[in-house]
Amino acid sequence: MRVVIVAEYYPRASDPTLGVWAHRQAVAARDAGADVRVLVLHRPFPTLADVRSVRLRALRDAARQPVAQVIDGVPVQYVRYVSPPRPWSYASWGAWAAPVLGRALRRLRERFPFELAHAHYAVPSGDAVRRAAPGVPLLVSVHGGDVHGPHAGAPAVRAALAHARLVLANSAGTARRCEERGARHTRVVHLGTDLPPAVAPPPATPTLVTVGNLIARKRHADVIEAVALLRDRRPQLRYVIVGDGPEREALRALATARGISDRVVLRGRLAHADAVAQARAASLFVLPSIAEAFGVAYVEAMAAGVPAIGSRGEDGPEEIAAAGDGIELVTPGDPGALADTIDGLLSDHRRLAALRTAARDTVSREFTWERCGRETVEAYAKVRDG
Repeated sequence: MRVVIVAEYYPRASDPTLGVWAHRQAVAARDAGADVRVLVLHRPFPTLADVRSVRLRALRDAARQPVAQVIDGVPVQYVRYVSPPRPWSYASWGAWAAPVLGRALRRLRERFPFELAHAHYAVPSGDAVRRAAPGVPLLVSVHGGDVHGPHAGAPAVRAALAHARLVLANSAGTARRCEERGARHTRVVHLGTDLPPAVAPPPATPTLVTVGNLIARKRHADVIEAVALLRDRRPQLRYVIVGDGPEREALRALATARGISDRVVLRGRLAHADAVAQARAASLFVLPSIAEAFGVAYVEAMAAGVPAIGSRGEDGPEEIAAAGDGIELVTPGDPGALADTIDGLLSDHRRLAALRTAARDTVSREFTWERCGRETVEAYAKVRDG
């Protein structure tokens, strides 16, 4: 089965971790029997944030992205296109990308007669494929952004979802939201993670770790507030934050204001393997975010026996919790409840040990890349066969 994958979020020179999950799914599908090629929608311009802060490396890397490369044996081509800046035009980017994507698809089909297209996100990728090659059977993966946030009701989102023969959703909640926006057929396929060969013992110093972009909805500030509440009860407790984004300086200032700057470590953005290693070296993985469609970072930590904490009522954490033990859910936006949960887990060594075992078991049963690859290829067959 020959498949062309079209994605906006995919590893590139300016950000090797961007969309690494899309690449891992491509590799998993390849390993499960699909023959895949990848076309990446690439705007050769830095973000407005990079321009405003004069991040010279980001400016340089955005312009120097190779046109083609092979990543882990998967051929990847970067399709350059232009569009207006993101804040006020993102939902229209598929229309801007469609002409050059159409040419790239036609050239690719001459040497690789693909049978279907798999677009990550309804916009811009799904919308661009719909416009560029309306006759190609289309599968769209929705990871959350299409159904949460300012573009959730955009006409381009609805058009791409309605056009797709099948929409892959990363959780049942995401699938329901896609159906509400016009998707004809949906299927839940969870992203996965690798299982390390062994589970390391918990660190000698109690350590919380969060991996995620430093944006408000990830609620890093709630964890800092919780650590501050535990300052006297747990003087050794440390909090490691992996990621970067607009909240970085505000989080640093909050830690200073609460008198715990020596206990909060901002690692910045790390290579994916290094970020996962940080999560897997924690006592607890803590990400009390909202609008969380799935959250592969939870299962990456849990795979190594690190219990996770997420927010109650969120699609991803609720679905992971329903799959098995190893993740605890707290009321979102409540640092006091979060502090109590952290303290309770660190105080009960027997329960914490049981959760460590259960976390790995849950992931090995439900959230591996092997399972993701197998289910993705099954979805491809459904789309191809109509």
